[in-house]
Amino acid sequence: MKELDDWTRTTFSAGDETREVYRKEPPGGGRTGVVVLHEVPGIEPVLVDFANELVDHGHIVLLPRLFGTPGAGFSFANVAGDLWQFCVRREFSIFARGKTSPVAGWLRALARDLHAEVGGDGVGVVGMCFTGGFALAMMADAPVIAPVLAEPSLPAAIGLPRGARRRGADLGLSPGDLEAVKASSTQVLGLRYRCDPAVGTRWETLERELGDRFLAIDFDGKGHSVLTKDRQQAGVDRVIAFLDEKLGAGATG
Repeated sequence: MKELDDWTRTTFSAGDETREVYRKEPPGGGRTGVVVLHEVPGIEPVLVDFANELVDHGHIVLLPRLFGTPGAGFSFANVAGDLWQFCVRREFSIFARGKTSPVAGWLRALARDLHAEVGGDGVGVVGMCFTGGFALAMMADAPVIAPVLAEPSLPAAIGLPRGARRRGADLGLSPGDLEAVKASSTQVLGLRYRCDPAVGTRWETLERELGDRFLAIDFDGKGHSVLTKDRQQAGVDRVIAFLDEKLGAGATG
């Protein structure tokens, strides 16, 4: 995918998992770090465009490849590979309530490694859709001080009405991880289209559990991917401002 030509492809290992990570830093280097988590079907040009904007604001950005082939889109082979990973390897808790996805352990290790490099108080994480809630999961055991949740959609709010409602309200966290997130003083930024059914009633859950630490940004109209495919510039600007404020970066010009 040509959009990644000026990104450095690396790998990162934690436990028994090794995954690809694409990395880019601003000219002259950066002193702050952000992990950007892609949505289904994987790393796509619109995601890289958003990540480049964060680099332009002085952040070292990591794009871990969690599933899919960069640029492959919703091809049969790409989606079939995702389904194998979701259903057979069970790295992602798609339907289970009150459970943290196992992939969060690897992501926490990646955030700790980035923090060891950049120093300071911590790093930022931007999750989107399928990975939208992972920023919360990473907060529970990693130095994440700027978590962004864009249209979080796990566990999936589908199935019989009662079960769908319960999943749609769930944050995709184990009880212990939820308590760790609640005990933190970190603010959490959330963005969604107000009528997006994939988000369920998670906004209400976040407001109840986090109180005024949850900073909710809502948009009218039809859409889902606030920062990428259905981009809202006001949302992108708010994310950049949030990361700059919490991490202490500034535009490089």
